[in-house]
Amino acid sequence: MISWLFTHYVEVLGVVFSLLYLFFSIRQNILLWPMGIISAVLYMVVFYQSKFYADMGLNVYYFIISIYGWILWGKSESKRGKALQVSRVKWKLALILGLISVLAFLMIGMILDRYTDSPIPYWDAFTTAVSFIATWMLARKILEHWILWIVVDAVSMGLYLYRGLYPTLILFAIYTTMAIIGYIEWKRRYTQIAH
Repeated sequence: MISWLFTHYVEVLGVVFSLLYLFFSIRQNILLWPMGIISAVLYMVVFYQSKFYADMGLNVYYFIISIYGWILWGKSESKRGKALQVSRVKWKLALILGLISVLAFLMIGMILDRYTDSPIPYWDAFTTAVSFIATWMLARKILEHWILWIVVDAVSMGLYLYRGLYPTLILFAIYTTMAIIGYIEWKRRYTQIAH
C-alpha cells in the first residue's frame, strides 16, 4: 500500500485538493478557486500519463476558469460588499450552452479519434464538453451547473474504472454524491434569496 501511494502520490494529492475544491464549492467559499488551480495542475499530469488527453486539456481549462472565477467572485465581494448570488439558468442561455456543448463534443471527439491514442475518445469528449459548460456556470453561480456535474461525474466513474484510476474513481463517486448535496444546498439558498 505504501509503495502504491508513493508511485501514485500526484493522483492522491489531486484527490485531496479536488475534495477541498468541492467542499468550498458547496459552501460557496472563494477558497474553492485556489484549490481548483492546484488540483487542475496535478490532474494535468495524471491525465497525460493515462492518455486521457481531453481530460488533460479540460484541466488546463479548469486552471484558467479557476483564475476567472476567483477574480469574478472577488470583484463581486469587493465591489458590492457581498458575494455573488446564486441564479437560475434562463432558457435562451440554456439553449446556447447546449449548442456549444454539442459542438465541442463533436469537435473534441473527432480530434481525439483521429489524432490521439485515446482508448475511448467520444466518452472522453462527452465528459470534457459538458464539464466546460458546468465550470463556466459555476463561475457565474448558476444553480443548474450541479445537474451537469451529476451526469459528468457518474459517466466519469465508468471511464476511470476502465482505465484503472481507482483513487480518481473513488473521488468521482464522492463527487457524484456531493454534487447532489451541492444542488440541494444551493437550491435551498436560492429559494431563501428569492423569497
